[in-house]
Amino acid sequence: MTSFAYTTPFASNPISTKPELAQYLIGLLDPLAPHTSPGGARIHLGFTGTHYDEAAAQLEGFSRPIWGLASLLAGGASYPGAERWVRGFASGTNPDHEEFWGNMRNKDQRMVECSAIGFALSVAREQLWDPLPAEGKRHLEEWLGGMNDKEMPNTNWLWFRVFANLGLSKVGSPRFDAKRMKADLDHLDTFYIGEGWSRDGPEGVVQLDYYSSSFAIQYAQLVYSKLAQNEDPERCEEFRNRARKFALDFVHYFDEEGRAIPFGRSLTYRAAMSSFWGALAFADVELPAPLSWGVVKGLLLRNFRYWAGQPGAYNTDGTFTIGYCYPNHNMTENYNSPGSPYWFCKSFIPLALPESHPFWASSEEPYPAALKNTVKPLYKPLHIATNLGGHTYILSSGQQCSYPVKQSAAKYGKFAYSSAFGYSVPVGSLTLEELGADSALALSADEGETWKVRRETKEARIEDGKWLHSMWYPWKDVSVETWLVPPTPDAPLWHLRIHRIKSGRNLLSAEGGWAIFGQGPDDRALEPSTGEAFGTLESGSEARATSKAGVSGIAELRQRPTRKGKAMRTDANTNLMVPRAVMPTLMDEHTAEGGDIWLVTAVFGLPSVNGANGAAPGWEAEWKKRPAIPQEIAALMA
Repeated sequence: MTSFAYTTPFASNPISTKPELAQYLIGLLDPLAPHTSPGGARIHLGFTGTHYDEAAAQLEGFSRPIWGLASLLAGGASYPGAERWVRGFASGTNPDHEEFWGNMRNKDQRMVECSAIGFALSVAREQLWDPLPAEGKRHLEEWLGGMNDKEMPNTNWLWFRVFANLGLSKVGSPRFDAKRMKADLDHLDTFYIGEGWSRDGPEGVVQLDYYSSSFAIQYAQLVYSKLAQNEDPERCEEFRNRARKFALDFVHYFDEEGRAIPFGRSLTYRAAMSSFWGALAFADVELPAPLSWGVVKGLLLRNFRYWAGQPGAYNTDGTFTIGYCYPNHNMTENYNSPGSPYWFCKSFIPLALPESHPFWASSEEPYPAALKNTVKPLYKPLHIATNLGGHTYILSSGQQCSYPVKQSAAKYGKFAYSSAFGYSVPVGSLTLEELGADSALALSADEGETWKVRRETKEARIEDGKWLHSMWYPWKDVSVETWLVPPTPDAPLWHLRIHRIKSGRNLLSAEGGWAIFGQGPDDRALEPSTGEAFGTLESGSEARATSKAGVSGIAELRQRPTRKGKAMRTDANTNLMVPRAVMPTLMDEHTAEGGDIWLVTAVFGLPSVNGANGAAPGWEAEWKKRPAIPQEIAALMA
C-alpha cells in the first residue's frame, strides 16, 4: 500500500519533552491565524452547522484553543500569537463591537466556552488579562459574570460557571459570585457515586462516559483542587482523593500504544480523552501504585503521539477535522462545530508545570506490567475491562444517554468497545450494511425492512464479578436477556455473548463482531482467503476477516445450523477508526412459536501491534480454541 497520503505535519515530533509538546501545540495554534477575524474574537473554520447559533460557534473556535494557550503561557513560555486572543477578549465582550459574542441566555452554548476563559484568567493573568485596557477588562468581567443569574443544564455544565467565577476571583473582579460558585460546587458533589466516579447528572442518570473523567468532571475537580486550595482546602483534598481512586479504574481504558477506548459521545475531542492524566500532574496528586509519574507521563504522551500521527484528524492547513480518525460527520453530535475539536487542547495542561515537576523530570514508563493481561470489573460504569491477550476493550451494559443524542445506541448500547477497532455508527436506515451493528445484536420484525439494536438497557448488573447480565425490550412482546462473559486465560482472544430471546413475533437477527479495516495490501477490498492470509472467511456458523489491522471473527457455539456466518462489508464511513470496514456477522431467522431462543456467540479479536502489517503469525491456533460456556448459564439452557 502506498503511504504518500498518510502523513501529518506532526508525526516527526517525538513528543517526549516539554519543548516538544509545546511545539506540537504551537503547530495547532499557528494555523488558526488565517481563520481569525480582524478583531480577534471569532475563529471561523468551516461552514457546517450546529443546534446553536453561528456567533457561538465562532466563539467556540476562539475559546477552546485557550486551554492549551493558557497552559503554555502559565509554564513560562511566550507565544507571539497570544495577542490575537487578547484583542479577541476586548472585541468579543464589547456590546458595541461588530464581533460581540452576544450576552448569555439560559442554557446557552456560550456558557461552555466560559470555562476555558476562566481557566486562562486563573493561570495566565499576566499575559491575557493584564494587557487589556480598562474598558476591555470591564467588558470581559461583565460578560463572564452574566451567566451567574442564568439557568444551566443539570449536568457537568455547572463546572463551566464554577470556572468562570474562579477566573473572576483570580483577577479581583466585583462580578465574582462566591455564593453562586459554592452552590454550584455543592450541587455538583451530589453527582458523586463513590469509588472516584461521578455521573453526568442527578440521581437516575446512568451516564459515566468521558465527561465523568477527562472531558469535564474529573479534570475540573483536579484543576480546581490546585487553584482553590487556599480558599477551599477540604473540598480540594476530597477531589484529589476521588482522583486517586478513579485513576485505578481509568487506566484500564488505555492500551499499551496510548489509544483510549472510544466510548460515548463527543469523541471528536480526541486527545482530550487523556487529559485526566495531565490534570493529575497539574494538581500534584500523590499517585497510587502501580501508577508513577513515569507511567502517567507515558499514558498522556503516547496518546498525544497517536493523534499526532493520524492524518485524517487534520485538514491540509493543519486545522482539525470533525470526526475521529478521519473526517466523519456520521459519528458527531448536533453540537459539534468546526471549532469543537479544539477541546483537545485541555490535554496540554502539563505545559503549565515547570520542567522540575516530577511529571517532566521522570523518565517515561510503559503501561504497568501489573495491569497487563487482566480482566477487571468496573462496577460504577457497568463495564468489564480487559486487555487479556493484548486486546484492550470493555464489555458494556447499562449506560445510556439521559437525553436525545445522535447515534446514542451506538455510543452507549453496544456490547463491547475496543481501543483498536473502535465502534461503528449508522449511516442510513435502509440496509443492514448501513446500520453498522458491530458489537451488537440487531433484530428485525419486518423481514429486514428496519432493524433495532439495543439502546435502553434494563436491569444491568455485574454478577459476582464474573459477567454482565442485562435485559433489553425492543418490542412489547420481545425480551432479550444477555450475558457478556469476558475472556479467560484458556481462550484469551475470545469473549462470549449469550442471549435468551423470548418473542411473540417472527424475527431476523444479525449479530456483529468487531469491524476491522477492510482492504488488502493492494488497496482493494478483501477477497476470500484461507489460513492466516489477509482476506475473509465464511464457513457455516463462523465468519472472519484478516487485514493489516489484525483479525476479527465470530462463531456460534450452540450448533445452530440456521445461523450463518457472513463477512459483511459495512457501508463507507460507519466505523470511527477506518472508512472501509468488514464486520464478521452471524445471521439467523426465528419464529414466534419456537419457545426460548438461545444464541451463544463467541467473538474473536486480535489487533496488530504498533503499526505492524497484520496480527503476529500463529494466531490461527488461538482462533481454533473456543471459550467455555459458564456452568451457571449452561444450566439455564438445559
